Amino acid sequence: MSKVNQFTPDDHKAVTSAVSKAEKTTDGEIVTIVTGQSDHYGDVAWAISGLAALTALLVISLFPEIYLGIIDWLAGGWSGISALPYWALFVFTALKFFGTRLILIWKPLLFILIPPPIKKSRVRKRAISLFRVSTDHRTVGRTGILLYLSMREHRAEIVADDAIAAKVEPSIWGDAMVAMIDLVRSGAPGEGMAEAVRRMGIVLSEHFPKTEHNPNELPDRLIEL
Repeated sequence: MSKVNQFTPDDHKAVTSAVSKAEKTTDGEIVTIVTGQSDHYGDVAWAISGLAALTALLVISLFPEIYLGIIDWLAGGWSGISALPYWALFVFTALKFFGTRLILIWKPLLFILIPPPIKKSRVRKRAISLFRVSTDHRTVGRTGILLYLSMREHRAEIVADDAIAAKVEPSIWGDAMVAMIDLVRSGAPGEGMAEAVRRMGIVLSEHFPKTEHNPNELPDRLIEL
């Protein structure tokens, strides 16, 4: 995945400090992860290229005279072709397919064309995968929770362990998510994550107040992928 470069040392300190402070009032264990993007979307780029090629083939079948004119021009007016041969159809569609795929190497354009539901699904899938590696079942009371931010998709996810999910509805995290995204959009991603952590800590302290002999089981530092 793409490496993040928007987070400064001060951002790391702000998020780590927010996690440490939040966990002083709760048995919940907050893990924070940020990444540049959640997927390479290579399959989506190939699918878009295929769609472009099929569209080109449809246009050729509807307006063959345009492409006959191109062939005639390339032949200097001596082509003598009155109908498109199969090789011409293959060449035009292949050029469209590979030309589109080449253009989509430019990530900004690709991300404009990726449908939002696909971005949302890939970010969620990546968040769950990272949760299973870094947080799931790694606390005695199953009170781990992951805050995940994917910068290029402009999306975030909160994934909670069993004990938290049983008591806190997903919608409860909405305020934390909105606060974070607003600050990320304004160019303050570190402050945004720190604010989300603070709000998550408030919710966790209500449902899982701090008890004695509860060790710090997961790292407080911001993990940058």
